[in-house]
Amino acid sequence: MRVGIGYDAHRLVPGRRLVLGGVEVPFEAGLEGHSDADVLAHAVADALLGACGLGDLGTHFPPSDERWRDADSLDLLRAVVGMLRGPVLNVDATIVCERPRLGQHREAMQRNLEDVVGAPVSVKATTNEGMGAIGRGEGIACLAIALVDSG
Repeated sequence: MRVGIGYDAHRLVPGRRLVLGGVEVPFEAGLEGHSDADVLAHAVADALLGACGLGDLGTHFPPSDERWRDADSLDLLRAVVGMLRGPVLNVDATIVCERPRLGQHREAMQRNLEDVVGAPVSVKATTNEGMGAIGRGEGIACLAIALVDSG
């Protein structure tokens, strides 16, 4: 068994869709990034890559590569799952943001991620209690941990 930790954060900007765990969340701003900037899917992908010693998301899908511009991050996650050396046993993730409230979207995010990784996924959300850039509502971050049976 191997464990990996993933982290991602993106700035909120007007004029972009907010996508978390493959769910489009109604909000006045979205996350800035080369792909759809889904911090939840990115953190999960990095946790899986880390568990298998396969580097990080930027190594496999660099922002300098135009093929990944506006890419659906669930597609990137599918590609990562295809690289793994064993089955995913579970994933736990925490989204950190002041707004929007994510409770009503949590189950849909979990289902989307479970469909891709083929294992139980727990998605939680918390605030940063007004501290720092995340606390000021300038962006959204996510932490994830994954357990993989590496054979």
